[in-house]
Amino acid sequence: MPDAIMALAGWIGATAAAGLVAAVALRGRVKWLWLFGALALMAAYDALLTRGYGHIPIQFWPSDWNWEGKAMALALSLTVALLLGARRCGLTLKQDRKGLKGALILSGLLVALFLGLALYFPTPPLNADELAFQLTMPGLDEELFYRGVLLLMLNEAFARPLRVLGAPMGWGALISSIAFGLAHALGYSDGGFTFDAMTMALTGGPALLLVWVREKTGSLLLPVLLHNFANTVFLIV
Repeated sequence: MPDAIMALAGWIGATAAAGLVAAVALRGRVKWLWLFGALALMAAYDALLTRGYGHIPIQFWPSDWNWEGKAMALALSLTVALLLGARRCGLTLKQDRKGLKGALILSGLLVALFLGLALYFPTPPLNADELAFQLTMPGLDEELFYRGVLLLMLNEAFARPLRVLGAPMGWGALISSIAFGLAHALGYSDGGFTFDAMTMALTGGPALLLVWVREKTGSLLLPVLLHNFANTVFLIV
């Protein structure tokens, strides 16, 4: 429990530090309530994802995978998305036709990359429970949170002043991707923080590309499909 709280503090603290850098770069032209709301949402999300840091005794069925925590975190994101506006959070199947071609090109390149990596690295033993989990929960939960509600709140805080190959982007894109990378790369144990730079690069980098796809199409559909493909291709190839 203390280690999990310290890891949470480090995760939110590092994300807040990135927000302060953005605020300095923008000379204070920041909507602070949106930034504070985003940080508070991160804390609530982590509490549910970890099932109250192990204090919520709920289990759908015997499994080594966190179906319950993912389901509760997803429910939180869905609730926030409905409050903020589902379409604004990318919760729509409708695609921006002007941006769809570019998004499909990048998606195809990412599929080829993930497939190549899966062919290069050895395939672990296939487990039906793991396959079902990776086919569904990571993409649904993490995309709606990081590229949906969190991105929207950070975009409201910092705006989207740039167009990157036709997609409106801003500090929110970078900070949400940093938060995603840190969620995988940052930890706390034995009285100190741990950080894996390779994990940060392999998660934060693709996260930024998924933000671009999300902003280009106006929808989370492709990011969810790409995310779950990347998680499962290593199990089945």
